[in-house]
Amino acid sequence: LRKQARQLENELDLKLVSFSKLCTSYSHSSARDGRRDSSDTTPLLNGSSQDRMFETMAIEIEQLLARLTGVNDKMAEYTNNAGVPSLNAALMHTLQRHRDILQDYTHEFHKTKANFMAIRERENLMGSVRKDIESYKSGSGVNNRRTELFLKEHDHLR
Repeated sequence: LRKQARQLENELDLKLVSFSKLCTSYSHSSARDGRRDSSDTTPLLNGSSQDRMFETMAIEIEQLLARLTGVNDKMAEYTNNAGVPSLNAALMHTLQRHRDILQDYTHEFHKTKANFMAIRERENLMGSVRKDIESYKSGSGVNNRRTELFLKEHDHLR
């Protein structure tokens, strides 16, 4: 059980690092794309593929966390059934260590996921605001251009 727990912990550690990198790259790439390219298709397509990757990785991590929880529960059952007191203390220490690791990984996963969701909401909100500003500017830009042309024509007539 300890071997399974360590294997799952190592796998979780690698997945959480990748998950964190994905979440930080999402914020950087969407911010760059939003400033660099005013096209509606590029950030949207990029965001949707990253959203699918995010969802896939989140499900994989949740499954690994569930499996690790199951292994920890099995270890807890074993330590309760073990009859030797000195062995029981060592097993309890090991079990507590594995529970702490599980708690840390769970906390890190939920924190990273919440940060990603906040970034995505912010990007969606800012994207719609940018779109509104651009549409306003383009609409008023045409009106300003027309006004300028009318003023020039008026000056020529005068």
